[in-house]
Amino acid sequence: MTVAATDIERFRELIAARLGLAFDDGKLGQLGELMRRRLDELRTTAASYLEALDARELSALAAELTVPETYFFRNIAQFHALAAVVLPERTKARGPGVRLRMLSAGCATGEEPFSLAMTARDTPDCRQPRIRAVDINPAALARAATGRYSTWALRETSAEARERWFRADGRDFMLDDAIRESLDFEIRNLAVDDAELWQPGSYDVIFCRNVLMYFTPVVAREVVERIERALAPGGYLFLGHAETLRGLSQRFHLCHTHETFYYQRRDGEPIADFVYVPPSSPEAALVVEISDSWVDTIRRASERVHALALPLDVPAAPSWDLGTALELLRRERYSEALDTLHALPADATQNPDVLLLRAVLLVHSGELADADQAARHLLAIDELSAGAHYLLALCCEAAGELARAGEHDRVAIYLDPSFAMPRLHLGVMARRAGERSAAQRELGQAMLLLQREDASRVVLFGGGFHREALIALCKAELGAS
Repeated sequence: MTVAATDIERFRELIAARLGLAFDDGKLGQLGELMRRRLDELRTTAASYLEALDARELSALAAELTVPETYFFRNIAQFHALAAVVLPERTKARGPGVRLRMLSAGCATGEEPFSLAMTARDTPDCRQPRIRAVDINPAALARAATGRYSTWALRETSAEARERWFRADGRDFMLDDAIRESLDFEIRNLAVDDAELWQPGSYDVIFCRNVLMYFTPVVAREVVERIERALAPGGYLFLGHAETLRGLSQRFHLCHTHETFYYQRRDGEPIADFVYVPPSSPEAALVVEISDSWVDTIRRASERVHALALPLDVPAAPSWDLGTALELLRRERYSEALDTLHALPADATQNPDVLLLRAVLLVHSGELADADQAARHLLAIDELSAGAHYLLALCCEAAGELARAGEHDRVAIYLDPSFAMPRLHLGVMARRAGERSAAQRELGQAMLLLQREDASRVVLFGGGFHREALIALCKAELGAS
C-alpha cells in the first residue's frame, strides 16, 4: 500500500506527541515502511489509522521504534556505585529498617530491575527495596515476567551471581523466585505526566537509562522534571553512559565515583564542586614538569586566531554586549577585556556566559587562582558546564594536581563529547607522562573533533592557537608519543 508523504509526516508528529520519540528527516523512510506494514496488517487506510491511533497501537509502535537490547549488570560500574555509595547513603538517610524505593523506567525485558534487586540483596544493612519496573512495551514486560534468560543476557554476570541467582533450564537460565517476586512490572508511557507513577518524593533511586536519547528535547525535559519531582530529597538518578542532563536540568548534582557518572537531586544548596573519588590506577601518580604545562604552552603560542566567529554557545542577555570583550580576547588584550566585563551591570556577575568568559580571560592572563575561583563560581550556578570543568583542569595542572586535572577533563568530555580541548589536554598530559596508548587515543580523538569544532570555542578555549595550529600540535604530540 502506498502512503502519502503528508501521512508519514502526520505519523511522525503523532509519534512525537504521544510517545515523545524524535525522528529526523533521515528516518522518514523507516517511518513510512513501518506505517505501510501496520496498514497492511490491520487492513485499514492511512486516514483511519491515524485517526484511531490508540494505546495498544502506540505500544506496538514503541516496540518497533526503540531498541530493547539489554543484559544483566549492563554498565557494571553503575552497580558498583549503587552498592558502595548510593544504597548505604539512602539507607542511612531513611533510617534503620525502612525499605528503599526504586524505579526502573524503561525496564525492557527486566534485566535492569532484576540487577537492582540482586545488588540490593548483596548490600549490607540494606533491606530488600520496593522496586517498580515500567515500560511501554507489553511484549518485553511479558518476557520479563517469565524470568527466563539466555546465556547472552548473562554475559556480564559474575560466576558467583550466576551460581547464586540462576539455575540452568535447557539452553536458558531461570531466575531465582526470590528475586522475581521482589518486583512488579507495569505498562506505563513515560511521555505522559502519569500522576500516580510520578508522585512527589516517591523514589530513592531512579534508573532511566538509554531512554531520554529517544525523546524529543521538549519531552526529555518534561520527563526529567517528573523524575526530579518524584525523587526523595537527596535521591539519585542513573542515566545511560552516553546520556547527560546537560541542557535538560540544573536540579541535579553531578557525581563521579567508581569510574561512572550519575546524579543526585539538588535541594537548593549551592554546589561548589562535583563528588569525586580519586582513582586507584597508576594514572593518579602522573608526573610532568609543571613549567612545561599546557597552560604555559597556550600562553606561549606564536600563531594567533585571526577572525572571531559566532558569540558564546548560549546567547547572553540582550542588554549585555560581550562582543567587545570577545574582540579584545581575540587581540590578546586580556586586561582590557576583563575591564569590559567589570563594567557590566551587577547582575551580570551571575550570568554563566560572563563567568565563563571571565574565567577564560583569567587563565590566559596567568591569574590561575582567580580563574579557579571564577570557574567554581560558574559551577555553583551551572554545574554541567563543560567549559568550566576544562578551565579547572588547566588550573589543577598548573598547581601540580594532575589526577584532579584529568578528572575535570573527563567530566568535560562526559558533559560534551564533541568538545575537543579536554581531550587534547588529556593527551598532552599523558604524552608527557609517558602514557603512550592514552596519549594516542586522546590526541587522535582531539584531532578528529577539532576538524568540526565550533569556531567560537576555538577562540574561547584554543589558547591563541587557530584550528589548523591545534591540529598540527596534535600531530606533533602524536609523533612524539
